[in-house]
Amino acid sequence: MNLSAPAAFLRDNLRWLAGGFLLTFFSSFGQTFFISLSSGHIRSAFDLSNGQFGTLYMLATLASAVTLTRLGKIVDTRSVASVVVLTMPFLALAALSMAVSGSVLVLGVTLYGLRLFGQGMMTHNALTAMGRWFSAQRGRAVSITVLGQQAGEAIFPSLFVWLAVFVGWRTTWFAGAVFLVVVGLPAIYVLMRVPRTPRASDGPEPRKAPREWTRPEVLRDPYFWLTLCGVLAPGFIATTIFFNQVYLVELRGWSMPVFAGSFALMSAFNCIFALIAGSLIDRFTAVAILPSFLVPLSLACLVLGFVGEQWSIFVFMPLLGISWGFASTLFGAVWPEMYGTRHLGAVRSIVMALMVCSTAIGPGLSGYLIDIGVSYPGQIVAMGCYCVFAAGLMLVVSRRISARNAVAETDGMVPVRG
Repeated sequence: MNLSAPAAFLRDNLRWLAGGFLLTFFSSFGQTFFISLSSGHIRSAFDLSNGQFGTLYMLATLASAVTLTRLGKIVDTRSVASVVVLTMPFLALAALSMAVSGSVLVLGVTLYGLRLFGQGMMTHNALTAMGRWFSAQRGRAVSITVLGQQAGEAIFPSLFVWLAVFVGWRTTWFAGAVFLVVVGLPAIYVLMRVPRTPRASDGPEPRKAPREWTRPEVLRDPYFWLTLCGVLAPGFIATTIFFNQVYLVELRGWSMPVFAGSFALMSAFNCIFALIAGSLIDRFTAVAILPSFLVPLSLACLVLGFVGEQWSIFVFMPLLGISWGFASTLFGAVWPEMYGTRHLGAVRSIVMALMVCSTAIGPGLSGYLIDIGVSYPGQIVAMGCYCVFAAGLMLVVSRRISARNAVAETDGMVPVRG
């Protein structure tokens, strides 16, 4: 296979790439950007304030993160297809529960199911498979897989708003549950039932981790935690902003359909830069590009925080898309480079759990701060300042990890192909 020919790569690996794409696409039902489209309806139906709903969402998400640390390990022992069969029906059940929930308790359980089986297991299953199945083209494979979520972000917000006007928000959730079972589950199962094995024709893997780390070893590595300070930032920030999108639109006097429509712009940039990131990772390594991906996000937050006019959306969304495109690809590629693939499912289950935790803390914290009178635009500016700090930290981390890997290879811990 000609590694320089993207068309040949797509042709030879279409079923697995399409399966990964659909896994992340259908994970949208458990992602904050989709759930938050119902936030105004939910708060009205259950008489919840921003802080109360944010706290409930945070608790449900944290509970899903704790569960994911245990459940996520099954991807090391079961096939991708069998995990899909086990988890997707529960995601559909949670979507159905959202359509009929009548109490805050049921709502909390519903949010737990959506977060665990949607954002958690669907994404975890897809990215672990790509990290394990591909070697020389890992960055490219991950970048194509994560386009599924970007496609969901481009399609679902406007579709949800449109359907909710005509049939109501609860009926729209019911339609989503049917869509998951009738279309998503069989399509993904058919595509992923045959696993892929890395091939000699893929080319050498010049960036294999010098040795295979176990999960306890990874948790004792300080660079693991420092890397997370940067890698988790885009998810935390985007989740916080999207969770409070209705409040932000009302605060600024903007149009909700215009804001929902701008997701397509963000998704377009997200897709473009996810693919660019994949190519750069295959050429320079994921570790090498760690210092750069937070710079656009810092600018995005500063624009959205300081500028009150509606046109700021159309600056914020492309910049967010650039950073999120890089981050989503990095999220799948950096861990195999640092820690190998033998225990990748166990390692990634911790990473996914922490990512889910970060997306839980944001809505809960921001909702509480809004309730006590802290400026929401000021919160967004603070997020931008954090990104500036984290970008500098990633520069240090990148250099230290590269140096550590080079020393390990020189010492001959484990031979590295290529």
